[in-house]
Amino acid sequence: MVFKEEFERGGMLHDLTLARTEARITETSQTALCNQMHSVEQRLSRWLLTFADRSNSEQVKVTQSVVAGMLGVRREGISVAVAALRDAGSIKTSRASITIHDRACLEKRACECHKVIRDAVQAFGGSKPAG
Repeated sequence: MVFKEEFERGGMLHDLTLARTEARITETSQTALCNQMHSVEQRLSRWLLTFADRSNSEQVKVTQSVVAGMLGVRREGISVAVAALRDAGSIKTSRASITIHDRACLEKRACECHKVIRDAVQAFGGSKPAG
């Protein structure tokens, strides 16, 4: 009840709530579009960059099976994409870990969705890119 009353007053809580909602809607719709339009390699690159931006860490401790589930693709597709990114020098891998080695290279391999999502989150006052 208190939240609703404060929101309806139209002050800072109202503005921040709407800005966060807009950023989240942009992220959700852009991710849905990305999942339909872009390659597994581009989507994996976007996901790794987004993770790094939000965690301020270039290392993701995760198995390829988990990444496959998060991106809605087969494990084999992630293996191929990881190999391509590793061969390009964008990432390094070890057991249950992926580390961004060359962020600029990874950004070139990612689709434009990363920038759209990053900009929407930053406009709200969210995380800044790592690195």
